Amino acid sequence: MFTLKLIMITIIISFILTPVIIKFSHVVGALDKPNFRKVHTKPVSVLGGVVILISFLIGIWIGHPVEPEIKPIIIGAVLINILGIIDDLFDLSAIVKLIGQIGVALIVVMHGITLDLITLPFGVVIEFGYLSIPMTILWIVAVTNAINLVDGLDGLASGVSMIALGTIGFIAILQQNIFIMMICSVLIGSLIGFLRYNFYPAKIFLGDNGALMLGFIIGVLSLLGFKNITLISLFFPIIILAVPFIDMSFAMIRRYRQGKPIMQADKSHLHHKLLGLGYTHAQTVILIYSIAILFSIASIILYLSTRIGAILIVTLIIITIELIVEFTGLIDDDHKPMLKTIRRLLKQ
Repeated sequence: MFTLKLIMITIIISFILTPVIIKFSHVVGALDKPNFRKVHTKPVSVLGGVVILISFLIGIWIGHPVEPEIKPIIIGAVLINILGIIDDLFDLSAIVKLIGQIGVALIVVMHGITLDLITLPFGVVIEFGYLSIPMTILWIVAVTNAINLVDGLDGLASGVSMIALGTIGFIAILQQNIFIMMICSVLIGSLIGFLRYNFYPAKIFLGDNGALMLGFIIGVLSLLGFKNITLISLFFPIIILAVPFIDMSFAMIRRYRQGKPIMQADKSHLHHKLLGLGYTHAQTVILIYSIAILFSIASIILYLSTRIGAILIVTLIIITIELIVEFTGLIDDDHKPMLKTIRRLLKQ
């Protein structure tokens, strides 16, 4: 009951606060102006992350969690939100943003949140030792950027983040982890109220300040939920975040194959490809939501599966990812080995 109350409170706060921040953005000029890479045609507020942060902090204050892990989450969220605001206003270089993200991830590590070990089949345990710190930083930075990269259409990153948080929260309920469930609930409420203004046609964007912050918090929550992981549970957060990870990973592969810098922006992300296939803006967002929900359901089934069932689910997920990549031309329009094989078999 208290969780539902937290969700309702944060929905109301973000719903009321968003129009205020939109007006403030126009006054101070914190706007995203159209260019050749963007699909919007009018300047739009980029301070959506400020709405989420304020709603989140108020929700945490009301929820009053006593776990020490809340401290690095709050500090990191505030700092990475500031980093994102600076980037939104002054367009920081990729290396400066990366250094800032690593610095924020280090705060998490300094508070004792690290990826310590992995348990392989037959009871074999691998302890990461000194590698636990760089692996933790790598994970947080990867998730942070994955959410940021998927933020290309109105409401896309907000909805995908909400689906991921809902899945992490559900697994937290199964684990009886009240702390993670509370954090997820507060953020979900903040996003629901905000999404009313962020969905197509958006009156406000998350901006880098919002996308980076959501990615950071989701990255830390996934670490807390699956801290000392088994080989199978290693896939839970990856599958939950499959959509942003697919987009980020194959964007890097695509740019490498084309001889371009892997951090160079382009118009060949998943949402760009779906738009190119003829889907409307809203249809593209809803389609990606649907894909994210399917992967989230798969992650929950994986969590509840036996070892053999888990292997089957992971295999099906890998096949699904390949089909998505080939259908959308995410690497290259001519990269369709599985689809070509299926068509060949159907003709026989």
